[in-house]
Amino acid sequence: MQVLAQILFVAALATAAFFIGRRVILIKKTILLGHAEDRTDRPAERLKTMLLIAFGQKKMFNRPIVGLMHFIIYAGFLIINIEVLEIMLDGILGTHRLFYPLLGSIYGFLINFFELLALGVVAVCLVFLIRRNVIKVPRFQESRHREMTSWPRTDANIILITEVLLMWAFLSMNAADTILQQRGVGHYAEASTGNFLVSQWLQPVFNNWSDTALVTYERIAWWFHILGIMGFALYVTYSKHLHIFLAFPNTYFSNLDPKGEMHNMPAVTKEVKIMLGIEQPDATPAEVGRFGAKDVKDLSWKNLMDAYSCTECGRCTAACPANITGKKLSPRKIMMDTRDRLEEIQKGWLQNGHEYDSGKTLLGDYITEEEILACTTCNACVQQCPVNISPLDIILQLRRYKVMEESSAPGSWNAMFSNLENNMAPWKLSPGDRFNWAENLNNP
Repeated sequence: MQVLAQILFVAALATAAFFIGRRVILIKKTILLGHAEDRTDRPAERLKTMLLIAFGQKKMFNRPIVGLMHFIIYAGFLIINIEVLEIMLDGILGTHRLFYPLLGSIYGFLINFFELLALGVVAVCLVFLIRRNVIKVPRFQESRHREMTSWPRTDANIILITEVLLMWAFLSMNAADTILQQRGVGHYAEASTGNFLVSQWLQPVFNNWSDTALVTYERIAWWFHILGIMGFALYVTYSKHLHIFLAFPNTYFSNLDPKGEMHNMPAVTKEVKIMLGIEQPDATPAEVGRFGAKDVKDLSWKNLMDAYSCTECGRCTAACPANITGKKLSPRKIMMDTRDRLEEIQKGWLQNGHEYDSGKTLLGDYITEEEILACTTCNACVQQCPVNISPLDIILQLRRYKVMEESSAPGSWNAMFSNLENNMAPWKLSPGDRFNWAENLNNP
């Protein structure tokens, strides 16, 4: 019977690893649809950024209470995985509490710490569920933000409820295990761990159960906990919660330039320098390609990683002055639309092969001209993002395409462009009159 359980466990682990691995490879291939962009400079600064923003959750603590609650879930996720390692080894080797003989009294301390974290995770997840479904925080509601349809809300609830159930399985499993130890039942008696801080309060629920019922429940809770974690890991690759993993590389490859610094296209800069006589034209000029971006393939791989790293928290949209004043722009929707477009391309690959083209584009079919023209380029969204995503970069590239490829710009913009070309300033003033306004500044 034990050998059969080991075989089933290894089969489940291999199945989960296969599907997770396949999904990871597909996501990586999708991200690499974007064009090349070098983000390997200043490695020490990049490592510091990753440790502060992703590992240290620095930006989350801009709102201390929510930041602390998020940190509890985050710490629980990272640290409780040590306990998951023991469960996996027990499943493979057919052992029970493998680390107990090796760690001795330290083992009890660790499990107590894990249980306190598990209790914290349950409490925080319940608070977050109340915030989303009872209090109904405005930035999570479709009535205020059209991108928050039923699926994003359902996705968040699935994750929170799953975490509560997994932590309950862990705590109740320990409670049943402890009672079986005290009764000296089978191999449970070999690990005399004593009572644990949290699960001991659940023991009265199981005190009147028979040994057989306790063993059955403990095994069901054990299997539910570990299979649930495998399923959770696979589900995350389809969910906004992929940021659990991608936050680390995404913050490492952050844009380290000062916020507000916009990068010109090298080809355009070269043409301007040639016009000014600063550079000489190449004998065989390189093909410029597309100005700006119309679809995801025109964006960089970092833009696409940003889309997969988006937490859908809505802090960017809540800080966006265009959105606050009622305009249709929502930086969160820009990132969600980019990811949805990537997911559509993936489905086309899987159903029709990698040469399939649906004919859709990011600009037009997902993101409208009205949205991108509403952006003031203030960088509020970039500043607020807890994982250093830049919706602004995508907006600027889409807008560049509209203006430079389609010659589609508002009349006021065209007037400004004309003034820049003729007067070297946005205003309709000759260069010689530019400082007339300052002539009487020193007069009382």
